[in-house]
Amino acid sequence: MQDNEHKLQGTEGGTDHNTEELKTSLEENPISDPNITKEPETDAEKEVVTNEASSSNEKKDEDKPANTEDAIQEIEESNAEDAEDKDNEKRHYIPMLDYHSMSMENLVGELQRLVKNEKVQAIGKHVSSIKYEFDQKFQEFLEHKKEEFVANGGNEIDFRYNSVAKRQFNEVFGEYREKKDQHYKQLEQALKDNLQKRLQIIEELKGLINVEEDINTTYKNFKELQENWRNAGPVPRNNYNDVWRTYHHHMEIFYDFLHLNRELRDLDFKHNLEEKLKLVDRAEALANEPDLGKAFRELQTLHKIWKEDIGPVAKEQREEVWERFSNATKVMHQRRQEHFHELEKSYEKNLVKKNEIIESISEIANNVANNHRDLQQQIRQVEALRETFFKAGKVPQKVNEQTWTSFKEAVRQFNRNKNTFYKNQKKEQHSNLEKKRALLELALSLKDSEDWDTTTPEMKRIQSEWKKIGHVPRKYSDKIWSEFKNACNHYFDRLHAEKNQAHKAEYANFEKKSACLDRLKTFQLSGKKEEDLEEIKKFLAEWKQYGRLPYNKRHINGKFNKIIDALFKKLGVSRQESELLKYGDKMQQLANADDDRALNNERIFIRRKIDESKSEIRQLENNLQFFSNASEDSPLVKEVVNNINKHKESLETWKAKLKKLNILENSLHKSAEDSSEEE
Repeated sequence: MQDNEHKLQGTEGGTDHNTEELKTSLEENPISDPNITKEPETDAEKEVVTNEASSSNEKKDEDKPANTEDAIQEIEESNAEDAEDKDNEKRHYIPMLDYHSMSMENLVGELQRLVKNEKVQAIGKHVSSIKYEFDQKFQEFLEHKKEEFVANGGNEIDFRYNSVAKRQFNEVFGEYREKKDQHYKQLEQALKDNLQKRLQIIEELKGLINVEEDINTTYKNFKELQENWRNAGPVPRNNYNDVWRTYHHHMEIFYDFLHLNRELRDLDFKHNLEEKLKLVDRAEALANEPDLGKAFRELQTLHKIWKEDIGPVAKEQREEVWERFSNATKVMHQRRQEHFHELEKSYEKNLVKKNEIIESISEIANNVANNHRDLQQQIRQVEALRETFFKAGKVPQKVNEQTWTSFKEAVRQFNRNKNTFYKNQKKEQHSNLEKKRALLELALSLKDSEDWDTTTPEMKRIQSEWKKIGHVPRKYSDKIWSEFKNACNHYFDRLHAEKNQAHKAEYANFEKKSACLDRLKTFQLSGKKEEDLEEIKKFLAEWKQYGRLPYNKRHINGKFNKIIDALFKKLGVSRQESELLKYGDKMQQLANADDDRALNNERIFIRRKIDESKSEIRQLENNLQFFSNASEDSPLVKEVVNNINKHKESLETWKAKLKKLNILENSLHKSAEDSSEEE
């Protein structure tokens, strides 16, 4: 029996700790605040109990059989933490949300809610998890913004980013730290004082067996010490289990001392046994409680009652009742181990999902689109994958950092390639801007031109070139387009106004030419060739004088020329002579205009006609060689020969016109030289 008692002394009995050793322990281990740890607990750990082994240790021990001492130690440590402050226990009932899947803004909101509505000592683990997730997400966000800054030409050392979410988080977290520091500062002295009270009670308890007085009086003093103990208040968690074990140890010694009054002792033992058996029954029933978190929290409470509220039982029953209680604890511990094992399986499945997401992001990163529209679609795809990644759940602790690093690198690679595309696009847009500025300058220089024939096709060419040039930077786009559009509209508005005015004049010309044509129709040859030629020349001069006609009225020119040609034919004037006579009026107009450019344009026109005639003649003569074996009376041969003769006649006419133009040009130059000499 003594061996068994010694084996179980961590719970039912206790070692004989000296109160001086406890005082020394208190001085060497002052009360400290729970630190904000870097790594959050797993969701299962948060849900069931706050003070548990890390997930890495769980993974390492998950295949080991449930150990009673481990289970009890875990519960005692948690109860020690709860005992330090009565509000600590509330942490078990504050739900741990899925902080991993929350955005930075939602994390700030949840932190604000906890700090405002909950006891600061009950939310340490919650705040730790929130801070860990926020820091991870903010670091990723900050790296993304830095890459954008550098991609847009900034220097990395100049990068600064003012995040509203980060500022708000720091403010709320600072408020939490301030409240927590204030709370633990106030709590520290109270815990130390309570510990001294309990150590003093233990000393008085030890002294009861050395007092020579009536046993009933001694028993009454013992009960008073028990009541004082219950009201002594919480002690530092580091001293909780030691001070309770010492108390229980000396309480058992006192009960052994009571053998002189077995009736009183047995009465207490009986009561304590009844209460402990109730706890055992309830602990055993918890094996069927479906809510594992609720069951474990209740088991913690049962252990606390066992230790703090119920005294010892008879020695011959201690081992049996404790064995039942510890076995029930072991069953619960085994359930939790199995629960963590299942969690680990789910984490492995989450790992597969997250690796698939990382692979998908990497695939997009390695095949970034080469146009803005498709790249925007890829950006939306990557953002959706990021959200899915955060919602995919936790992964095994041993690969958590590696998975997070791979995810960040995949997203970072996509952002780098995306930024490279937009950086190159920006260069291209600036090049396009320079091209459009050049076209704008040209359009501005031509917008007031009155050389309609030359400027109009040039303005159309400029507009066509503008359409071929790609986008320019957004901040310049509207301004340069507005300036270019205004320049073009200014020119074409003037052109249309000019055409409208010319259109009216052309209809007036039509009326005049119609009257001229009517008079020509009634003209009769007198039989005197020279006089008749002079009259015909007057008709030609008048006709030329009236200028251009509307497009839909130009058929009247054909009627006029047909009558003129018939009159020339009656007078015996050849076709070439008639053409030259008609051309004489134009020559006179060119001479009166005194326009070198018009003369040059006319020369170019005639030379082109000469070249066209020569080309047609060569082509027809080549075609004629295909009919070398055909008869000269062949209709095809005759048609080709007639065409050749017509083109030769036309060629001679154009040559004669060029000769007349040369004579006119020389005459004009000579007149200009004579005028210069006279001056």
